[in-house]
Amino acid sequence: MHKYSKQTRHLLAVDCVVFGFDGETLKILLIQRAFQPEKGNWSLMGGFVEANEGLDEASTRILKQLTGLDGVYLEQLHTYGDTNRDPIERTVSTAYFALIDINKYETQLSNDYHAEWFPLTAAPKLIFDHAEMVEAAKRRIRYKAALHPILFELLPKKFTIPQLQTLYESVFNTTIDKRNFSKRVLATGLVIKLAEKDKAGSKRGAYYYQLNMDNYYAKFQAFLNFIPNPDTLLL
Repeated sequence: MHKYSKQTRHLLAVDCVVFGFDGETLKILLIQRAFQPEKGNWSLMGGFVEANEGLDEASTRILKQLTGLDGVYLEQLHTYGDTNRDPIERTVSTAYFALIDINKYETQLSNDYHAEWFPLTAAPKLIFDHAEMVEAAKRRIRYKAALHPILFELLPKKFTIPQLQTLYESVFNTTIDKRNFSKRVLATGLVIKLAEKDKAGSKRGAYYYQLNMDNYYAKFQAFLNFIPNPDTLLL
């Protein structure tokens, strides 16, 4: 097998920024690093790309191996190649972000790697450049959520409009008018009202909704302005 001569070899890795929503709080899934350097410190899900797999295959494998999660929304984010990002050996890492419903996958988390959910606003210090990856992922989902109904990937099969509003407010770090938000959501045709109510918050309760999957895929590229002045909230 021929190889390029006089070229330096580098390690290739992937890191996954996993966001989850439990109905009340936007969270991030982290693990405690199992080896040096930074052993025992908090890290994103990550690992090295094997010789026989592509980046997407590696990210899916690593996410399944470290957490037990499979079949989740996973999207490539950015590649990080600073020469000093890993103190042991030159490693280039491609970051991905994932969006999941915590309640759906909570029992699948692997105990072997001490995976733990943290509120996004109270996450611990992360190793290497992982905090930079998290910030980039936050910016990306804000941008995409202002254009597409991507945040529905974080919701359970049935949800309330207040839960959906809480999710959007958490992602965009803002407060949204309750009446306007409800009107905008219902006008999209993306949700179907159910007969059942969630009465956990009050006696009156809030109706559950489910995603209209036909409209979800048909309108995925349509602009969905659920938030006020989205251009001012994307930074």
